[in-house]
Amino acid sequence: MTHRPFVMWPHPALRTPATPVAEITDETLAVWDEMIIAMDQMPGVGLAAPQLGIDVALAVVDASQERGQAIRMANPSILHSSVEPRDHEEGSPNLPGVWAKVTRPRAVTVRFLNADGQWDRQDFVGLWATSVQHQIDHLAGKMFFDHLTRVKRDMLIKKSAKMRRE
Repeated sequence: MTHRPFVMWPHPALRTPATPVAEITDETLAVWDEMIIAMDQMPGVGLAAPQLGIDVALAVVDASQERGQAIRMANPSILHSSVEPRDHEEGSPNLPGVWAKVTRPRAVTVRFLNADGQWDRQDFVGLWATSVQHQIDHLAGKMFFDHLTRVKRDMLIKKSAKMRRE
């Protein structure tokens, strides 16, 4: 199965907060399936619907070694963040070819609507936590480089644009 193409920076979908999901439908489940295919083909550890140009607050995360452990989330929100930070090199298929070290909380507790349409609450640590926070940023219209200084952000965007032209 294929998936929709990733929208490229500076597409407006990447700066627009996603529309909350009212209920889990067959269409919601199909979008999550498509997102998991896209995430696995990157390969990546998470994906938010706006990255494919889909205006709904859906995200998937799978930071497992063996894969196939994707967690499907609708309307995720962070309830609690650890004080302890974690640095990780982050990137995005929406700004290909560039990565930057981003510091985020090492652990988070997240509330979300699960695939059964029930509110769930889960703790995420390490790479799982980084990915969940990265996806929640996408759903809020933020990119990973928004955590960088203006100079670093501008350099990253210019470098990616140059790589795409070549």
